[in-house]
Order: sequence, then C-alpha cells, then structure tokens
Amino acid sequence: MSFVKFITSKVFLKQLALAIVAIVVLSFIMLKWLNITTNHGEFVVVPDLKGKSIETVKIELADNDLAMEIQDSANYNPNYPKYSVIEQDPIAGSQVKENRKIYLILNPSGYRKVEVPNVLKRTFRQAKPQLQALEFKIGKITYIDNIGKDVVLGMKHNGETLKPGAMLPLTSTIDLVLGNGKR
Repeated sequence: MSFVKFITSKVFLKQLALAIVAIVVLSFIMLKWLNITTNHGEFVVVPDLKGKSIETVKIELADNDLAMEIQDSANYNPNYPKYSVIEQDPIAGSQVKENRKIYLILNPSGYRKVEVPNVLKRTFRQAKPQLQALEFKIGKITYIDNIGKDVVLGMKHNGETLKPGAMLPLTSTIDLVLGNGKR
C-alpha cells in the first residue's frame, strides 16, 4: 500500500478524527481541573494590619484564610505600640489567593541599645557630633572648676554617672560635665 493511499484510507481518517476528539476532550478536562484546583477568579482581600498586635493579626488572618510569616523587627517606631505590625507585604487591599502568606515586620519593644563612646577628655565641640551621630541627645550641661575649658570630664544619664562602653537605648539623653577653664 502506498503512502498516499494510506493517508486517504478510511482507517487513517477515523484514527485521526479520534485523536483530534481525544485531544480536545483532554484539553477541556485539563482546563476545568485547573480552574477547580487553583480557585480561578476567587480572591481574598488582604486586611490592613498596621498598628495591630500579633494576637489580633493571627485572628484576622485566620478569618480570611491567610497565613502569617514574621520577617523581622525593624527599628523602633514610637508611633506604633510594642510588638505591633509596622509593615506588611502584600499591602492592605491587595487581592490574593487563600492560604497566601502575608509577610509582617514588627515593632520591637524599644530602641536598640548602643554603646556610649569614650568622649572623656575631649572638647565639647568634638564630643557633641560623635554622640549625635549615634543618635544620643545632649541633655543638661554643667560646669565644674577645671583648667580645660569645655573639656568633657564626665557623663551622666538619669543622674547616674556613665562610663564609656555602657549600653544605652538609642535616643537616650546624656548630660555632660564640662570644665569651665578656671583652676
């Protein structure tokens, strides 16, 4: 039998028609299966979680069939309560599939602690930018009799003497004791 006769034969044309019908039916079944398993067209709106406590967030995400993943704690933000959400991804109002993870960044319990630098026996002009660069605030300045005018002779925090290397929370106020240039 020649190739042209085989292609035009009833047996080949029946098999070709059956193959085309099978491909169409399988494609249709596969597309319907994908629609069902991926919940095509069904979305959950992400709630606004900023400023809410972790317990409230857990309840709210469970009600919306969403999962939670805590990424990290950021720098302390005094505008938000401790251990509350300060950032979320995806943002509030986004449409996502159910069981999607919502990534959260929490507000820590307070400012991180920073080591107090050694500014003793340095001039106030040198010490001030060094302390401010570490985000410390300069508090009350007192003078005592000492030949070194404006030389830092001591540091205090909340009335207690500070030694270089002590750990204080960021944005703490440091009072300085300076020399007045008199003997």
